[in-house]
Amino acid sequence: MPECPRTAPRIGLLASAILAACVFLKAGATSGQSQEFRGGPPSKSTTHTANAPWWKHAVIYEIYPRSFQDSNGDGIGDLNGITERLDYLHDLGIDAIWLSPIYPSPQVDFGYDISDYENVDPQYGTLADFDRLLSEANKRGIRVIMDMVMNHTSDKHPWFIASASSKTDPKRNWYVWRDGKPGTTPPNNPPNNWTSIFGHSAWQYDEKTGQYYYHRFYIQQPDLNWRNAAVESAMFGSVSFWLDRGVAGFRLDAIPTLFEDPQLRDANLLPGTNAYGDGNQETLLYENLPEVHGVMRRLRIMVDRYPGQRVLIGETYLPNIAELDKWYGGAKHNELHLPMDMQVGFINKLDAAVFRERIIDAETKIDGNQPLFVFDNHDNIRSWNRYGDGTHDELIARLLAAILFTTRSSALMYYGQEIGMTTTPPERK
Repeated sequence: MPECPRTAPRIGLLASAILAACVFLKAGATSGQSQEFRGGPPSKSTTHTANAPWWKHAVIYEIYPRSFQDSNGDGIGDLNGITERLDYLHDLGIDAIWLSPIYPSPQVDFGYDISDYENVDPQYGTLADFDRLLSEANKRGIRVIMDMVMNHTSDKHPWFIASASSKTDPKRNWYVWRDGKPGTTPPNNPPNNWTSIFGHSAWQYDEKTGQYYYHRFYIQQPDLNWRNAAVESAMFGSVSFWLDRGVAGFRLDAIPTLFEDPQLRDANLLPGTNAYGDGNQETLLYENLPEVHGVMRRLRIMVDRYPGQRVLIGETYLPNIAELDKWYGGAKHNELHLPMDMQVGFINKLDAAVFRERIIDAETKIDGNQPLFVFDNHDNIRSWNRYGDGTHDELIARLLAAILFTTRSSALMYYGQEIGMTTTPPERK
């Protein structure tokens, strides 16, 4: 359970709802022994059972570093800025912070296109700045969770540069390369009809080698070939780099997309078109394939070898509770610790019956695993706007806070949620 935050004027309009939720949680909790973790003090959380891990009923706070706190006046938030705000986060009752990607990147997708998995982008600071953030957070009982992008790299990553250099390069098979369909000529004959999540074909033609590479996301984000054992070994090595440094775990970006149909069959078409004018299609051939669970089990084994109960959180937009249960490993509890439950927080309407049904599902249909409820993150319009009616927005936000903090789950919140921050899309001239 989260320690109840000490309210202060700076915490803002949702503080009373969060404080009331903490009182409710404290009343029903039995005190337990805190768990220590490498390089830091015991957790400030209490738990239902004496041996429960720290992340059960924790409050995890997502930070988008570039827009959180700028410490040097260059207009970009940075690691030292986050360190400056740790006392505020401690007072708020935060158990862990999740940092969206801080790695070196061309920033085509604001850091989700990574060019080096084992360093810090200069715009955010240095590895020394990161180590200081980690140390200062640990002193306050706050753990640091990294964002790990395992599905794809930047096209500027050395792995892809080598892979694209020739068909015979040792890293050629680290990515998904294929010839075009016979009968027509490049670049108009992609291997199949799959579309990118950002629109149009998911295949990009490379004139130098005469083949296409697959990208589920932007063209500049080529997908790694997880059927190649060398890819898994290299990626697990990068995970170990940060675990050895003392991070508390990882949020795994777009993790259901690791594998694609090896036969590259065309996807079945569905009625209508998407926002880019492409025909809608089933995603069964390139999302949530069963092979991904083998990777998760092996990753869990590796992470569990580290002291301090490190945590694996999954970005898991899944169609139902049965699919979500698989990501825990079901009754075996041997995959992710906390796959994100998007069924509750993204109903996007105030429907008590649906909330009740989905909360009960999460409490009773995941083999005793721990739910992680999410109402807000960097990929979505804020809940203030999604649920608000323009008149009762503050009251609705308090209601959502009560749901998030009084249910028997871990809670994930997005920075600014505690002060009623609204969606502010960037404007470009």
